[in-house]
Amino acid sequence: MNELIRMSATEAVARLKAGDISPMELIDASEARVAEVDGAVNALPTLCFDRARTHASRLKVPDDPDPGHLYGLPVAIKDLTEVKGVRSTFGSPIYADNIPAASDVMVERVEERGGLVVAKANTPEFGAGAQTFNEVFGVTRNPWDVSKTPGGSSGGSAVAVTTGQVWLAQGSDHGGSLRIPASFSGSVGLRPSPGRVPHGPSSLPFTPNSVDGPMGRTVADVALFLDTLCGHQRKDPISLPRPAVPFQQAIADARPPKRVAFSMDMGVSPIHPDVRKATEAAMQHFRDMGTEVVESTVDFSGVEATFQVLRASQFAAAHAEKLKLHRDRLKPEVIWNIEKGLKLTAEEIGEADRARADLFQRFEAQFDDIDAFVTPTVNTPPFDADIRYLEELEGRKFDSYISWLIMTFAITVTTNPAISVPGAMTDEGLPVGLQIVGPQRREDIVLSVAHMFEQAAGLTAQLPIDPRGTP
Repeated sequence: MNELIRMSATEAVARLKAGDISPMELIDASEARVAEVDGAVNALPTLCFDRARTHASRLKVPDDPDPGHLYGLPVAIKDLTEVKGVRSTFGSPIYADNIPAASDVMVERVEERGGLVVAKANTPEFGAGAQTFNEVFGVTRNPWDVSKTPGGSSGGSAVAVTTGQVWLAQGSDHGGSLRIPASFSGSVGLRPSPGRVPHGPSSLPFTPNSVDGPMGRTVADVALFLDTLCGHQRKDPISLPRPAVPFQQAIADARPPKRVAFSMDMGVSPIHPDVRKATEAAMQHFRDMGTEVVESTVDFSGVEATFQVLRASQFAAAHAEKLKLHRDRLKPEVIWNIEKGLKLTAEEIGEADRARADLFQRFEAQFDDIDAFVTPTVNTPPFDADIRYLEELEGRKFDSYISWLIMTFAITVTTNPAISVPGAMTDEGLPVGLQIVGPQRREDIVLSVAHMFEQAAGLTAQLPIDPRGTP
């Protein structure tokens, strides 16, 4: 494996800044690594290395660069986000030949701050479902065992950083789409607060459910990329100003948390025995660093019904016209979700909004006494890559293609920032992520706690890896 590939993003950026390596060298290393491993995992189906070289040749570093300036680091962008001049399919046959004339404002910001887009990362159709497959590019596979899924919907992004094809990747998260693939692939994925990472222009700019965010191999890498991505953008009406203190400072200032609240199942989910065992081992790291671990008392009952209404309403608003024009080209799960939304009444949507508000107030109140809330990221280890979604776990049958995501979408409902960091490995050698949630808009706390845990667990030192097993 090329030594450049082994470097963390933070190390690579430091060396780029110092002039020890060049953007062209990293582009070459990334392209070689993609050729070496992506055939086994199908993470980056659309490549744009020549475009990246053109951007690198024009790269200019300002006299006073932003804290998240990348100095010519190659990155991948999820295929739900448009990149000017690069095939952007949204994982759908409807857009199989779409070549956008302009980039999303988030991509523009990445490129303004020295990032070089080298590839688009695979995603399920319109990001629907935590299993990365589509009719355009096929199935993305987990590098720890290519017969298993990396989760989704940011599955291509997670696998790309885990295998060292890129140092950083952008993803998005509605029901867990940054956190679930981070857990399944052994990488780090942060769901920021709504508005923290601007994107658009969007047809639904005011919804807090879907957010963009960073993925990387370490918490420090994710903090770096969050500094790249954050800051007010006038085309995104809920975007937040950049904080006075860079998120990377949270890594430098990290200290063991004094007190965390823990829940194995949040009172709402079955938990696979392998996840339970791995999570119990992971939580010992907190105790060993002197953190008091208390049992959470937050009541999440009813959260699935609330999320299902909020999600279906958004799907209907975003995709109803596609259902009218292209029903025969949509996957059945997307059709179901749109039709569910179209059947909702104003009363049902109002009830869901009120339930969300109540859960938020109760959930946020606990941070008067704790630093972070901790759970397993996912209730199951990675499963077969060739099934559409998990239908049953520990004797409980799930009602829909997204019901098994409850450990992450329950946190989406609160709008609090959350990260998945590698927690432990199962006896079969598959990653299990730990979900760490912080107070409202306090990504700095989430990053600090996650960094301390990561240092204690030591699992990110295993990355990047070569794909293992056979489909």
